[in-house]
Amino acid sequence: MRKIFSLLFCLVFVQANAQVDLDYYLQGNFTYKEEVPTPKDVLGFQVGDWHVSHDQVVMYMKAVADASERVQLEEYARSYEQRPLLVLTITHPDNFSRIPDIKADRKRLRDSRQSGNVDIDNMPIVMWMGYSVHGNEPSGVNASLLALYHFAAAQEIEEDLKDMIILLDPAINPDGINRFASWVNSHKSYNMNGDPNSREFDEAWPRGRTNHYWFDLNRDWMPVQHPESRGRIEKIQDWKPNIVLDFHEMGTNSTYFFQPGIPSRNHPLTPKRNFELTEKIAQYHAKHLDKIGSLYYTQESFDDFYYGKGSTYPDVQGAVGILFEQASSRGHLQESVFGPLSFPFTIRNQFTTSLSSFEAAKEMRQEMNTYMRDFYKDAASEFGNDPNKAIIFGDLDDKSRSHHLADMILHHEIDLYKLKQDITVNGKEFQAEKAFVVPLNQPQYKLIKGMFEERTEFEDSLFYDVSAWTLPMAFNLDYMKLNSRIMNLAEVEEVTKADFEMPKGEVIGDSGAYAYAFEWSEYYAPKAAYKLMEKGYMLRVSHTEFNVEEGKSFRRGTILVSQGHGAEADPNMHQTIQKIAEETGVDFYAIGSGYTQGANLGSPSIDVLEKPSIALLVDGGVYSNEAGEIWHLLDQRFEMPITLLPMKNFNRTDLNRYNVIVMANGNYSSLGKNGAEKLKDWASAGNTVIARGNALTWLNQQDVAKFSFKDEKEEKPAEQLSYADMRNTTGAQVTGGAIFNVKLDTTHPVNYGYYKPEMYTFRSSNQFMELSDNPYANPVVYTDEPLASGYVFPANLEKMKNTGGVRVASVGRGRVVGFVDNPNFRAFWFGTNKLFMNSIFFGQTISPQSAR
Repeated sequence: MRKIFSLLFCLVFVQANAQVDLDYYLQGNFTYKEEVPTPKDVLGFQVGDWHVSHDQVVMYMKAVADASERVQLEEYARSYEQRPLLVLTITHPDNFSRIPDIKADRKRLRDSRQSGNVDIDNMPIVMWMGYSVHGNEPSGVNASLLALYHFAAAQEIEEDLKDMIILLDPAINPDGINRFASWVNSHKSYNMNGDPNSREFDEAWPRGRTNHYWFDLNRDWMPVQHPESRGRIEKIQDWKPNIVLDFHEMGTNSTYFFQPGIPSRNHPLTPKRNFELTEKIAQYHAKHLDKIGSLYYTQESFDDFYYGKGSTYPDVQGAVGILFEQASSRGHLQESVFGPLSFPFTIRNQFTTSLSSFEAAKEMRQEMNTYMRDFYKDAASEFGNDPNKAIIFGDLDDKSRSHHLADMILHHEIDLYKLKQDITVNGKEFQAEKAFVVPLNQPQYKLIKGMFEERTEFEDSLFYDVSAWTLPMAFNLDYMKLNSRIMNLAEVEEVTKADFEMPKGEVIGDSGAYAYAFEWSEYYAPKAAYKLMEKGYMLRVSHTEFNVEEGKSFRRGTILVSQGHGAEADPNMHQTIQKIAEETGVDFYAIGSGYTQGANLGSPSIDVLEKPSIALLVDGGVYSNEAGEIWHLLDQRFEMPITLLPMKNFNRTDLNRYNVIVMANGNYSSLGKNGAEKLKDWASAGNTVIARGNALTWLNQQDVAKFSFKDEKEEKPAEQLSYADMRNTTGAQVTGGAIFNVKLDTTHPVNYGYYKPEMYTFRSSNQFMELSDNPYANPVVYTDEPLASGYVFPANLEKMKNTGGVRVASVGRGRVVGFVDNPNFRAFWFGTNKLFMNSIFFGQTISPQSAR
């Protein structure tokens, strides 16, 4: 009773006084070095009075690093908005000269042949403390100021730091943190009342959770598609921490959660011992939170399944990741079912578990280092019993996708080799320089298995995130598991991150050609096409195959480049194309004559392409993460300009400047009937709409374009069911994220560049699109055995069979290309990006007859 009273007193006290002093946060009998500045000394306000902006975080981190001999500061990356990402190494001053030796010992822990020579008894423990990967979960980044002050200045922990390295990452998502802090600070009242209806709690779209391109960085630890993640993972792999802390927030009407999560939802590759250690560490959190009277819970929420999350990524590498979830005030003070929830109170809990984690690390040092050693010994033993000894992956027609997967793998300290000779395995061909081999006999055996496994059976049917991410499927690559005999046949060369580079293309043939051609199979073919259009060249796409005298055959979707009728001769055309080939990895062919075989180069089956001018609808009900994926794809990968068009401006915008409008998944009701009619008129003039998910439902309801769907609702069972099982029963019917097989019509423009009639797609919804009555309007269709990897509710799997993945509808002279699934998922689903890009470049060429 006294502890609950303490909790309520703290909440009311902070509300009434609006400000707190440092003693509110600091706990125990600690004395602090005067030469180390407090946050208020540097910022001019106490932690919790205002939401700290990222520049203020950097300012304080630098001030403490300058003042304390325990702290060294390093910038490990820059965000898209050019904000520095920092990591502060905190330890006893004597340890800094020993860091190379400490890292070398930690590397030996991963090698079962050398780990026995490591002095576990005297080896420091390493703990990574990462705050606020979600920018609008601010208690973490604000608590990091207190954590740094305490660890840098508390005199009583000096001796403890001899056996510990703390790596403090104060602001994992600088751009999102700054966006959110600016919003809540600009709406703060000096006399707060906590009314949840206040504008302070109603962030403007796209909100501060995500990074510059609206990506959730807590899903990017394994994919490493963003600079924030790439720099952080490089540091984590360099240090190999034993414990990784991940500070988050959840709904206001919650308490405080710390892992372990729900036991049945751990990934099977994670050892049981990991859960036991997480539970042991949890006892330290409980003890510290008990002291300050805070409510908390554990093992009833969240999971440890997807290895792309910050608290799960360490679990497959001999470490323990720990998720903390604090009920969020979202601003400075907000009413909750437990009473007024103040910002300082949320910070205090996060700082408290920072201290409890320190105590756990100190007392479990030998145990954690022993666990890491044993984890990798066990992995080596598992490899010995594994009939597979390596994995090979590649693509005969596209070297860039293979290289992007290779780049991802190299970021996780995984040994990788490139193929130096052509080989055929079980009838599948892999070509030199286009394929890579990953040996399984290496320390990261378990992580590799996690990246490449196909899994369709699970202990639990509920997932906090995706249930599958099989990487070669995500990249739509050929891959195969190899036994030692086949592995020994292949001539390979090791690839290192230091010497790794993306492939370059070349121009084959002499200058002064009649025309140039390149096939659409390479990943960066759209980038090459747009660069050429920007230069003013005429591009045409061939809807038929043709051959040239030199013996080269060109497939459907080949792009022909020339100067166009009446254009002044460009003497630098060959050199320009050569430069673009090198930049994009696309090979160009110089063609000497238009008199080609199969079709001449002036054939009516070769269409002139219009340079894309693209508007992406944003704001309102649009799902910001999907809109961000499209923005990132075009801006970062293909270097194509894109207009982010707010829906509120749609009805007063002149749409004639665009020929492509993209509608990500979302709610478009705010466009109204006038917006629907305007979009339909614009499309009817010969333009292209690309729509996904619920946007298709809206287009159908507004009679812009016809799309039909199966009933998404599961039939209700007649018998009585247990109320206690309701959440799990209904949750199991959600398709949270799995991989499926689809079949392609490779002659359709939406599928140009794909030459095999099957591929993998990613699905995270229960939208089942009926096939069009027009048999030519269904370029992508689910197979009759669609599940490739992951979990799907059996009834949903039945509904999915032989339904549409992509469908095309006509609107006057224009087209709507409709996607059920997200072709740009989280920036690492490279395999289906071309479906989306084809819709942009070739939508205008799709025959009206095929889309009716």
